[in-house]
Amino acid sequence: MTDVRMFGYSDPLSARAGKIINFMISAEGTKKVNSKIVRLIHGDENSEGPGFLEEEIETDIPDVLEVKRQYVQLGSYAEVKDHNNILSELKSFSICAFIWPSYPGKQRQTILGSWSVSDGIGYALGINPEGKLEFWIGDGKLVDHVEAEIKLVPKVWVLAAATFDAKKREARIYQINVQNSWNSHIGPVVPYEHNSVVAEKTRILPIIGRKSFLLSGSHEYNEERGDFISLIYNGKIDRPALYDRVLSHQELKEASAGDRIQNPLAYWDTSAGYDENGISDEILDVGSQKLHAQGVNKPVRGMTGWNWKGKDDSFRLAPHQYGGISFHDDSLTDCKWDITLSWTPPDNIKSGVYALKIWEKDKEDYIPVIVRPSQPRAKIAVQMSTFTYLAYANERLAFDAPTAQAIVGHTPVVSDEDIEAYKLLEFGLSTYDHHKDGAGVCFSSWKRPILGLRPKFRISGMTIPWALPADLSLLWWLENENYDFDLITDHDLDREGVEALKPYKMVINVTHPEYYSEKMLDGTEEYLTNGGRLLYIGGNGYYWVTAPCKDDPSCIEVRKLDTGSRAWQAEPGEGYLVSTGEKSGLWRSRGRPPQKLVGLGFTAEGFDQSQPFERMPDSFHKRVAWIFEGIGETEEIGDFGLGFGGAAGIELDRYDLSLGTPPHTMLVAASYGHSDNYPLVSEEITYAFPGRGGSQDPQVRGDMIFFTTPKNGAVFAAGSIAWSQALPCFGGKNNVGKVMHNILNAFLKSGPLPGSSFIGVEKHWR
Repeated sequence: MTDVRMFGYSDPLSARAGKIINFMISAEGTKKVNSKIVRLIHGDENSEGPGFLEEEIETDIPDVLEVKRQYVQLGSYAEVKDHNNILSELKSFSICAFIWPSYPGKQRQTILGSWSVSDGIGYALGINPEGKLEFWIGDGKLVDHVEAEIKLVPKVWVLAAATFDAKKREARIYQINVQNSWNSHIGPVVPYEHNSVVAEKTRILPIIGRKSFLLSGSHEYNEERGDFISLIYNGKIDRPALYDRVLSHQELKEASAGDRIQNPLAYWDTSAGYDENGISDEILDVGSQKLHAQGVNKPVRGMTGWNWKGKDDSFRLAPHQYGGISFHDDSLTDCKWDITLSWTPPDNIKSGVYALKIWEKDKEDYIPVIVRPSQPRAKIAVQMSTFTYLAYANERLAFDAPTAQAIVGHTPVVSDEDIEAYKLLEFGLSTYDHHKDGAGVCFSSWKRPILGLRPKFRISGMTIPWALPADLSLLWWLENENYDFDLITDHDLDREGVEALKPYKMVINVTHPEYYSEKMLDGTEEYLTNGGRLLYIGGNGYYWVTAPCKDDPSCIEVRKLDTGSRAWQAEPGEGYLVSTGEKSGLWRSRGRPPQKLVGLGFTAEGFDQSQPFERMPDSFHKRVAWIFEGIGETEEIGDFGLGFGGAAGIELDRYDLSLGTPPHTMLVAASYGHSDNYPLVSEEITYAFPGRGGSQDPQVRGDMIFFTTPKNGAVFAAGSIAWSQALPCFGGKNNVGKVMHNILNAFLKSGPLPGSSFIGVEKHWR
């Protein structure tokens, strides 16, 4: 009997009360699961805090749900919309494309064609397991293959083409080198032979028209899962085309030089459709038939093509040189599962993090959803970092990152659950992972199970909660201390701008607001310049340029560029978001370092021991002394915590006037005593030399600051991921909580803040 396994996801990940939320569940080993809706109160099971807490919610959902195994279509491809069956009448034909194979010689891959693996019917141009270009045709009984003479070289552009002459029963395959000084991973100085032409008589005529035409894939069927796409290609495709005649060698040579062959049946101009705001997943056929192809699982656009010359680094500047589309056989942005259950949170429900809890025997799963109030109710908004949640979704760092052990400062500690999760490649990757061919993952979506969003989740290798489970510590403390709050999300702020923040007296960032869009920065800036008050109590915030995907808010895009603490680096010329047309990378590199907005910016990370904060001289100034009421002059603030035993740790942010920290900012506290497992971040290092660890470099610290903004606005910031995870210790009655009480109580009152009358007064040390 199959062991019970169950997984699910919600769509959307967050919603207003009164709006429908759909839950998709897949289960093995059972046809029924128990179910209930719970509110998640605290996620960390650490005995030094309140432990795991949930509250069952009265609903009308069934106690038992009917479930089934649901399958995942892994891999990116594009399908042609041939509504008039134009492609089913082919006799003699030719197919061609510029290709940049990134993973040849490992498995059979289909570049383009109409091929059914199950039936052995159709035709396709692809790559065989030996790494050679291959053309094959089938009639349901026999399959004929024509193979190129030489192996493809990884990440080198060639023109690949195949022709079939029905009268002569002759198949030809062409491989023509188009390598230049910029477009490939090796240059022309390497004496490889790239060119090949092979012609063979075939035994059969292919049966054509049974299955749709695909870029990067073939059709397959089995009785258990039905129809799916297999033999997916890894690499780039540029300007594929289909002709209803046999092309000559001369025509193909001219095409390899950039001349377009006349009268195509279909010509997918992969460089077409770009504008200043990016490009969609639809690949345009510029021929007369308009046989457009629709991308599935986000084939990556905005990539350099076969004719890239290295002068321009953006598809907006030279769209003709950006026809490359990258496909990967492990991409996933949408499971497309059937809906198992729908739930509409009532209008009067408390804003919070809820979950559909499902269980059977000794297995359970929580499928979370963030519920925003139907209308703003509280004075406090807590902004949940949904962009960051997606960026880290299903990360595999402890297993695949060669630097994982060095980063955490110890051998990664993995559980049986971590190992099981690692094996579940079917649920896709995070933006911290690499595709099979080594390319960085730039898309992530909530339309799939995300194991790291579960309330009891502890990030593999680090043994601590991360992201949403860690953020629950802040929500627990606010509720425990009787502060009323509404939840909003990154997606809300990106969609609504400042209007999402305006109803609130103050906004609180959670532990790790790392991924931000331009609309989010603009909205936060406008909020602060118009009297808003912000608590930035996280680390590594406002860091990566991120955007929701064009026409699909469930999916985000980020490109990792030449600086920053990055798990991968984009290929040259491929650092712009196709979702918006803007340059990705660090906000710092685009003139908007987080210091300009919240006064602090990323400086170090480490995963051994967190440390406390100590008061700095500014803390005794009349302007800000109120923040430390009830705190002793030499008292360590946060020498405890669920995040490695202190309030300052994991990822740290610092004050820096040279990077835009407002000049009137009060540096009220700073952490100290960090180990050399806390190195200075790479964007701070222009020359490599020793002495950049926590015991040697004074920039390795977390800072606590306060500054005012126009119209009685203000920012309080404690630059540490571990800060909120210190709040639950000792039942919430601790000096980190005392500082929070002082800030919250002051920020919730209208009018001038305490100490405002002393602005401009000389500092008084004592």
